[in-house]
Amino acid sequence: MALERGQIWMMDGGARMPEGRAVLVIQAQALLDAEHPTALVVPLSTNTVTDAAPLRVRIPAIGKLKRETDAMIDQLRPVDTRSLIKGPLAKVSPALLETVGEAVRDVLDVTA
Repeated sequence: MALERGQIWMMDGGARMPEGRAVLVIQAQALLDAEHPTALVVPLSTNTVTDAAPLRVRIPAIGKLKRETDAMIDQLRPVDTRSLIKGPLAKVSPALLETVGEAVRDVLDVTA
């Protein structure tokens, strides 16, 4: 599996979410290229919330992602790459990925 930063994948949701959960891969490409066993992802939700920045960033319906979703920035997490079971469903634009990156920095209170 060749993961790329900015791709959207379906992650195994376990017993709580048997249909899975869409996630946005945000880990540095160098670590992904090195086949690091985990990847940093941001879960997506179809339960969208208006004006919730920086906690949420809107992702349009693109590729195989049929509905507009929110990237839930405050739920950033590492996952075992083996839990990414279907994808890529889509790839976000560089501009949108930068917006997500800015939101992550804001939530973590990290300056660029």
